[in-house]
Amino acid sequence: MLKIVLGNKKYSSWSLRPWLALKLTGAPFEEQVVALDMPVTAANIRKYSPSGRVPALIDGSLTVWDSIAICEYLNEKFPQAGLWPADSAQRARARSVSAEMHSGFQNLRNDCSMKIVQQQPYKPLRPETQADVERILQIWNECLSKGGPWLFGARPTIADCIYAPVVSRFRTYSIPLSGAARAYVDHVWSWPILQEWVAAARAETLVAKFHEP
Repeated sequence: MLKIVLGNKKYSSWSLRPWLALKLTGAPFEEQVVALDMPVTAANIRKYSPSGRVPALIDGSLTVWDSIAICEYLNEKFPQAGLWPADSAQRARARSVSAEMHSGFQNLRNDCSMKIVQQQPYKPLRPETQADVERILQIWNECLSKGGPWLFGARPTIADCIYAPVVSRFRTYSIPLSGAARAYVDHVWSWPILQEWVAAARAETLVAKFHEP
């Protein structure tokens, strides 16, 4: 059986992404959640992940680490799940917007870390962070203009898994939204498998020092 190694569900945006993709496959799997920001965290993660970071997917003797790599592996292992769009042009675009999220938006990551069970009053963002928000909204609006309710049509793909933590950030920090972007955030937030993750996050008791005052 597949096994996925995750960080705390309250905080680990990178863990959430491939976990959602794994849920979309319908395959049974085990979870191992490693507590973050503890004296033994690094040693515990290295029991499973050669990079010393979560997430990691274990499939027999194979370990795949990094969120995008795990998603691509799941796409190849479960082609029937349709984790990427069937159309080649749409698939290339989905990969592009996912890769942009994977490698960019550092200001948003730093200023608005994932705290998926919290919601705070809006405070104006730094210009650099607001620029990240505007670029994300541009991506979403361009994708959603072709149909929706997901970024690439009637069913969720890896791209939606990649942007789900951003949805949680926009909710946590009460980022002003309207139109298609507002509808998309509401739609993703109501996603049953995302709410399954949120329920598990609410049940966690650890307060990670890096993520909390």
